This record gives sequence, C-alpha cells and structure tokens, in this order.
Amino acid sequence: MGVEQMSLADADDRLDWQEDAACRAYDNVVFFGDEGESELEKQARESRAKVVCRSCPVQEACLEFAMETNQKYGIWGGLTDKERASLKRRRARARRAS
Repeated sequence: MGVEQMSLADADDRLDWQEDAACRAYDNVVFFGDEGESELEKQARESRAKVVCRSCPVQEACLEFAMETNQKYGIWGGLTDKERASLKRRRARARRAS
C-alpha cells in the first residue's frame, strides 16, 4: 500500500482552523509548559490552558488534529497528552466493539 501524499494546499486547508484558535492570543508556555516546572505549577498551568480551550470556536478541530498527528506534548483541544491517549484508547475499544 502506497503512502498518501498531501499537497501543500491540502495541508494549508487542514490547518485553517488555527487562524480562529483562541490560544493565538496567549504565549505557548501556557499550553506546553516551561522546563523545570513543578507538578503543582503544571496542574495550574494546564487548568488555565483548559479555560482558554473551553471558549475556543475550533476546540474540536484542534483536538482532532492532535489525535490524527499524535501530538505528544501540550494541551490540544482542551486535553492533556494523557487525556488524549486515554481518549484514543476508548475510541479504539469502541471501534472494536462495534
């Protein structure tokens, strides 16, 4: 089976949602953290990031992008890396069950 190639235009279209993302108004550190942050600092930061995500008009597109591209770090679509991994497992189980 061949590898599907995506044109630059298709790739741009796939990322158009980013133009409307609420997180654009914030520093990336809010969503990805800073080296050496404590667990308490991380939890507080992730809570702040999730508040931004809850009001974001492209939250679903962001989450699906992160899931499709296996983003390993940061808050995407209102979920942490661990929450996304859990969601991915639940979706896989649901597909197998159907």
